[in-house]
Amino acid sequence: MTAMRIESDAFGAIEIPADRYWGAQTQRALGVFEIGEERFPACLIHAFGLQKMAAARANLRCGALDAAKAAPIIEAATELRGGRFDDHFPLTVWQTGSGTQTNMNANEVIANRANELLGQPLGTKSPVHPNDHVNASQSSNDSFPTVMHIATVLEITQRLRPALQLLQDRLRERSEAFADVLKIARTHLMDAVPMTLGQSFDAFARQIGHGIDRIDATLVRLHLLAQGGTAAGTGLNAPRGFDAAFCQELSALCGADFAPNPSKFEGMASHDALVEVSGALNVLATSLVKMANDVRLLGSGPRCGLGELRIPDDGLTSSIMPGKRNPSIAEVVVQAALQAMGNHVTITMAGASGNFELNVAKPLIIQNLLQSIRVLADASRVFAERLVKGIEPDRARLASNVDSALLAVTVLNPVLGYDRVAGITRAALAQGITPRAAAIALDLLSGDEYDRLVDPAAMAGHA
Repeated sequence: MTAMRIESDAFGAIEIPADRYWGAQTQRALGVFEIGEERFPACLIHAFGLQKMAAARANLRCGALDAAKAAPIIEAATELRGGRFDDHFPLTVWQTGSGTQTNMNANEVIANRANELLGQPLGTKSPVHPNDHVNASQSSNDSFPTVMHIATVLEITQRLRPALQLLQDRLRERSEAFADVLKIARTHLMDAVPMTLGQSFDAFARQIGHGIDRIDATLVRLHLLAQGGTAAGTGLNAPRGFDAAFCQELSALCGADFAPNPSKFEGMASHDALVEVSGALNVLATSLVKMANDVRLLGSGPRCGLGELRIPDDGLTSSIMPGKRNPSIAEVVVQAALQAMGNHVTITMAGASGNFELNVAKPLIIQNLLQSIRVLADASRVFAERLVKGIEPDRARLASNVDSALLAVTVLNPVLGYDRVAGITRAALAQGITPRAAAIALDLLSGDEYDRLVDPAAMAGHA
């Protein structure tokens, strides 16, 4: 049988597992919100550690906490930031729309650990109280959105941004390596004019570059924090200057340039900045689907598909067809991107779910946003290292396609006119011969004239 301890709060006594650092409010919430299994990722819990550290340091500066209480709170919050108490956050994301229960979970864990550091047993609430001291000058209504911004900024800068830069670098490498490899462009899924494989990969690299720029452009609003607004945005019960002191302390702790939101009302009632980030991620997801699908289609085969690219072997195969190789990495990238697209719909609707001075879908917004960042970052890294890095062209297949391509004769329009050139393509297709042979057979050009005028490398801008 699990050993229990008794804790009390404003609603009376309640039993809590003796070895757990959470307190009465968290335990009560476990019995109220019996919905789902989805829990916040560890990065959000660690962001709460940062938020509580910065709040304690700001409270000390502003005189709202004395050093005897601030020191153990800061030490406990530091441990929370470092991951020591990840297993002590049992609640799912399905809770009050302000995230109150997870904020209280953090307050209780830190208070219990702070008191333990001071030689007291868990559950004493003395000398450090979860509400009076750990939550001093704060409300869930300003703390949770602040943590949402902290976690988003850190996940973008430390996880997503490096992964996207890696992917862009790998795509640029392939673009340079394939700069002289001719291929036939396809529009409407049909053969078009010559281009280079390098140009295709340059387009991919530029898509990722634009995606990075879009995400970077959102950071300025993510760095504005609601902390200091307390319950409704007025700053009630927070000392003057707390918001600025908090942002200074937080910036020093994590190396980001956070600043107080000049309108705490805006920062708590709406989460447009987070919806904006999700929108940028949605565009990135769109780009990833496009390029992953292009790569897997160009690599289809090996004998009965397009077969223009050789996709690295991932060591996986079919459960029934021996030796079959599939574009598994491209497929998982597409799935991750589709998840982010679906998350954006949810985030958009949740972002619109504010009433008066409070958005009441905060847990849903941040759960979906952090998942989007995480899966897009991981998918981009895997795509870069396990697929893009090892792609090689099938030069023989590409050369054969270029030689037999009908629409290379488009370059003859200024010389022969559209209708005569159309006659070349019709004859070549009907007779199963090359356009060169058709032009000669129709007595429109000599072989030497055709070779001089129809130069695929020059048409691709490669000459």
